[in-house]
Amino acid sequence: MVCSILPAHLLIELAEAGNVDLRDTIATLIASAALRTQRETLTEAVQFLDLNAAQLRGPAGEFKAVHDVRGGDERTLPGVLRRKEGGGAAADPAVNDAYDNADRTYDFYRDVLGRHSVDDNGLRLVSSVHFGRGFDNAFWDGTQMVYGDGSGEVFQPGALCRDITVVGHEITHGVVQYTAGLRYRKQPGALNESMADVFGSLVKQHSAAQPADQADWLIGAGILGTQLQGVALRSMKDPGRAHQFDRQPAHMRSYVDLPDDGDPRNDNGGVHINSGIPNKAFHLAATRLGGNAWDRAGKVWYDALATKLRVNSNFADAAAATTASAQALFGSDVAGVVRGAWADVGVS
Repeated sequence: MVCSILPAHLLIELAEAGNVDLRDTIATLIASAALRTQRETLTEAVQFLDLNAAQLRGPAGEFKAVHDVRGGDERTLPGVLRRKEGGGAAADPAVNDAYDNADRTYDFYRDVLGRHSVDDNGLRLVSSVHFGRGFDNAFWDGTQMVYGDGSGEVFQPGALCRDITVVGHEITHGVVQYTAGLRYRKQPGALNESMADVFGSLVKQHSAAQPADQADWLIGAGILGTQLQGVALRSMKDPGRAHQFDRQPAHMRSYVDLPDDGDPRNDNGGVHINSGIPNKAFHLAATRLGGNAWDRAGKVWYDALATKLRVNSNFADAAAATTASAQALFGSDVAGVVRGAWADVGVS
């Protein structure tokens, strides 16, 4: 499935409440559906065939490129090349935002986690901007990042590629694809979304040199449009309180058990909804450990993602994996904090 920053169920709820145009909602849902099979096929190829497509590789070392779709759809990806590694800034702010935030995300993974691009082997980071017309979403399609301009109603114009947590989130979906490959449904899918939020937040914190107790723990802070009232798209500190339609739980007692039946209202079994639970577990672990969240909590979560979690891992598996990683990396005190954070959200 396409891993997008805005869940389809939220777009539908906005349309049903009369907050956004139903025609725009349908266009967004169709665009997402057109890419689902492609992304799922690519993820399975990576996981089971260890496929690294040669045409996606750049020169040796770091390589990033940003293209302009010029209002086109998935058939015109990646679009016209506007900026690439070693080149100067473009005249288009969206191109520069997408490039600079991808650069910061690449630096975070390389410098903090020792990972070189999404596949840890120099895969080029390709981004496309100006997807669709007023398109209210950003997504990882299995090979690259794609950013719409925003309609002004759901997201502010230009905000999706400007916000570093959105860019870090989408690139992290690529990292998940090349590591655990968490299936995009039910609890594995919620873990997939949570990992993207965790590292999207950490990229922001690292870029701003913010310790855990000074971070806002918001995904998409200040980028919401006129019809989505709130502080951000999601809050890792306070799941369920980011905006007026936010129904993320922070504890298993409020887990939303939805079917994975293809109905976009059900969010692939609640992948964007129930990700609030592992998000809160990470927030608790990071703030209790103190200091920079990427130094210990981030390295624990990354080690679990890269070496222990599998395609069908659930919340209990994630709790066990992160606790084991904490023990191996930092010892029993940190492992105890991680174990306690999961217990406090009802996962053991």
